[in-house]
Amino acid sequence: MSKLFWQSLLAVPAALGAAVAVSGSAIAAEAASTVQVSNFNQDSIQLAQITSVSELTDVLPSDWAFQALQSLVENYGCIQGYPDRTFRGQRSMTRFEFAAGLNACLDVIATLIAQGGFGTEDLATIRRLQEEFQAELATLRGRVDALEAETATLRAQQFSTTTKLNAQVDMHVITPFDILEPETSTSVAARARLNFDTSFTGNDLLRVRLQGGEGNAIDGLNGLANTADGGYNLDVTNLYYSFPLGNRITLTASARGLANDDWVVSTIVPFDGPSVLGAGAPAFYGFGGTTGNGAGLGINFALTDNIFFDAGYTASNPGATDPSIGIFAASSQSYIAQLSFLSDGFLDAAVAYLRNDLVGNQAPVPGGVGGGTDTFAGLLNLDFGGFFVAGHGAWSSFEGGDTFSWNAGLGFNDFLAEGAQLGIYGGELPSVTDAKPFFVEGYYQIPFNQFLTITPALIYGNTNAPGVDDTTGFWGAIRATFRF
Repeated sequence: MSKLFWQSLLAVPAALGAAVAVSGSAIAAEAASTVQVSNFNQDSIQLAQITSVSELTDVLPSDWAFQALQSLVENYGCIQGYPDRTFRGQRSMTRFEFAAGLNACLDVIATLIAQGGFGTEDLATIRRLQEEFQAELATLRGRVDALEAETATLRAQQFSTTTKLNAQVDMHVITPFDILEPETSTSVAARARLNFDTSFTGNDLLRVRLQGGEGNAIDGLNGLANTADGGYNLDVTNLYYSFPLGNRITLTASARGLANDDWVVSTIVPFDGPSVLGAGAPAFYGFGGTTGNGAGLGINFALTDNIFFDAGYTASNPGATDPSIGIFAASSQSYIAQLSFLSDGFLDAAVAYLRNDLVGNQAPVPGGVGGGTDTFAGLLNLDFGGFFVAGHGAWSSFEGGDTFSWNAGLGFNDFLAEGAQLGIYGGELPSVTDAKPFFVEGYYQIPFNQFLTITPALIYGNTNAPGVDDTTGFWGAIRATFRF
């Protein structure tokens, strides 16, 4: 009995050490990732007792802690799994789960003591072990005291218990290789964003975004993707609250900042984000919708795990802020509905409809008669693993005409470096005239670490601006993106 008792006693620190190691690795992984709103849900989960490590479906013999788990489960019976028979060894544990595991191991020790007790030899062994590991115990005690002091300091000085600050800064250098008025020399453009993300339940999000920037280029081709005007004056550009309604519905109420493609779960084409040119995002969203300066309301409905229906309404200023007009009589209103299929594999696709009170992005028709734009679009992405082929097509109809816009291209994921993306795409932008701008961009997005991404790009395009002799340009650009 004495040998079995000591083996059980020694199993306790082994279990605690494994728990701390798993928790520490999870915390390190979280610190290295992009900051997100924490999950504050602490609902209890009833753990299930297991009798063999083979019952744990996510534990393999090749795992570094397999033998330790096998011993704790099969020899001492003091490790529990989740009801779905998983151990989830890569995630951090809650204090409740720690207490449950510790209690199970202590129960084993209590049973052994009750069955036979221990004598003077056992007491002598305890004293010898205490003396032998006295230095190690003192070191551990000091570390625990230091951690408690650091935790107390963090709690006293923390910014907020519910809010996290995350930021993104984009800096561009753009050089025209062709002299195309008015862009005849190298220029710089930059944008800074500070997001205050708050969660009260762990599943909702209140975002307040402060943004400032200056500069742009290639205006005739929808400009650069990550820029902002305003002389670097900070402004509240996002103010909205998103919350779940049941398991499959999410509602979003926006006072400022959301419009058009902000209401949809995905714009499908992978160029939207990595591209330096703004045309990497499907242009029909901006052509068939108002700006996000006003108020809006959106809904996201997950019909299944892969099929989503999105709808949104935006009323641009002044109607959103002038009580004599109201949001439903604003001079500029837009509606969007999109049905998306998002898989974890080969196919992503969507169809969308937009209605806007403007003609394209132009002023309403004089007299308010016949104004507005209707847009019907389809989007597709085929992911072959190492590379993807994607694009979209959109037909927009307005008073006095219609226009067809599109973009298409391919890209290579993890090209020469993990997380890098090489892409080339082209297309035509929507226009209220017969002359539509045409563009081609090649970019290479290189993540140097979790904080810095560099994206060089070559851009060619024809703005087809009316009344201008030379409308063809060729640009080189490089963007540095900092996230923290």
